[in-house]
Amino acid sequence: MGQAEWARDLAQHLLAEPLPRRWAHTQGVAARAESLALILGEESDLLTAAAWLHDIGYAPGLVDTGFHPLDGARYLRDVHQADDKLVRLVAHHSCAVYEASERGLLETLNAEFDQERPELVEALTYCDMTTSPDGLPLDVDVRLAEIHSRYGPEHLVSRSIANAAPCITSAVRAVQAALADGALPDGRDSR
Repeated sequence: MGQAEWARDLAQHLLAEPLPRRWAHTQGVAARAESLALILGEESDLLTAAAWLHDIGYAPGLVDTGFHPLDGARYLRDVHQADDKLVRLVAHHSCAVYEASERGLLETLNAEFDQERPELVEALTYCDMTTSPDGLPLDVDVRLAEIHSRYGPEHLVSRSIANAAPCITSAVRAVQAALADGALPDGRDSR
């Protein structure tokens, strides 16, 4: 069983029943990740695994700090001794440092989890931030507006997403450009 298959099974176990809409989103994010196989090559399995697991920190039994990237990454590291790259991708997905800062958890996040390679983080951000809560593809600007609408203007998630918007849109545009020209986000030709 590959890393992505293991991740899918774990995410389904943690999310499908208690959080069906989150599970639908996760399935859509994983489908997006699979669509990047041509530009990611051998790292495709890693990205797909991270896509399956990026939101497991929302699972009721995993919530500790209330910051899902940190809670999910800790669970993967401490309970499953998961691959370090995978854990780092979950911890830092979708420009998570902005929400970590809003929550007073930035030092904790960075002390426990190093950043992963930027092109992999960008790829996971693309997958997450171009997928609706129901698992459907959508434009990043629509996704950002949906998050603001869901949480309301004063919520810390809305504030952090507003601050992270340039980081998020830059990541999405980088992956879209790579898809358009067939190059990996780090500039290597995938052909």
